Amino acid sequence: MKANKFVISALCLSLVALVGCQDKSAPAETAEKTTPQAAAQAGSNEQIALSATGAGASFPQPIYAKWASEFAESGGQINYQSIGSSGGVKQIIAKTVDFGATDSPLSAEELDKEGLIQFPAVIGGVVPIVNIQGVSAGQLKLTGEILAQIYLGEITKWSDPKIKELNPDAPLPDENIVTVFRSDGSGTSFIFTNYLSQVSAKWKETVGADKTVKWPTSQTGTAGKGNEGVATYVGRVNNSIGYVEYAYAKQNNMAHVSLKNQAGQFVQPSQETFAAAADVDWSSAKGFNLILTNQPSQNAWPLAAATFILMHKTPANADNAKSALTFFDYAFKQGDDMARQLDYVPLPASVKDLVRGQWANVVGTDGKAVYTAK
Repeated sequence: MKANKFVISALCLSLVALVGCQDKSAPAETAEKTTPQAAAQAGSNEQIALSATGAGASFPQPIYAKWASEFAESGGQINYQSIGSSGGVKQIIAKTVDFGATDSPLSAEELDKEGLIQFPAVIGGVVPIVNIQGVSAGQLKLTGEILAQIYLGEITKWSDPKIKELNPDAPLPDENIVTVFRSDGSGTSFIFTNYLSQVSAKWKETVGADKTVKWPTSQTGTAGKGNEGVATYVGRVNNSIGYVEYAYAKQNNMAHVSLKNQAGQFVQPSQETFAAAADVDWSSAKGFNLILTNQPSQNAWPLAAATFILMHKTPANADNAKSALTFFDYAFKQGDDMARQLDYVPLPASVKDLVRGQWANVVGTDGKAVYTAK
């Protein structure tokens, strides 16, 4: 497969300010828009320059890029670097960015220890992708147990009887499986290994769930940095398998697999199956610490996930924190269609209201909230 425009664009955006790299081919929003300045002044008449910097997860990078591009056209500027969830957590704790991004939510205890708030921004899904000649998107069926055995190195060939039994008509070669995984600390890896830990006792006991993983197939597999890197390697290496956020698979025309969920149904990744997994009660989760993998719904994609934003309760730069919250409020109000165009699932309105309530905990040195959504 080829490394196409989407991958190149994603890499560009990970290195420089988002503004200027965004694909403009998507349809324009038709809803009446609220400008960032109007949103920023909704809770205050103070005029500020809307600028903030964030870093972290590559899982949401495509939608953050789109939102930032639209935000820039209205006068705001958000710079976001796709460096992986571990990097995002480290940078926000070190106070080198105005917001961090992670797909692996912090516990309430971790948030309290570092003086942080946490809120979900958007929902999506991690999908296993394969590069097997003659196998199209959605054609190959796998179970979680088989996926774990592949990444444990116990199933080494595509012609293995367990895979062929599920896929009697698929052109599966008698070739070694090349596993591709993340080289950096990754929330996408956490989502993937969290799921494998739920469906495979051996995976849970020997590897476990984490952002940084000691991969059992490290000697025969290949490591890539970011979702961009994994997508690129799977595209280049025949008979490989990897895992990426859905937008990276779909927009690179990569062959994703169909997965058997907890309810026993083989399901395809889609906005509908991600939303089915996200139909949970956020109100009782301290710090919005919820993981959406392996949900019991009949139609749930087993590798669904929310991605999260981290901010200091008392930020070093209150104006930048205000800009960051203005940006996310703008995205919540104007960005749902943009999210759907990139195959993410917007947060339900009720969850957005819960998130806005959390923003009141971000205060300046005067003890007042830096931003109040209206």
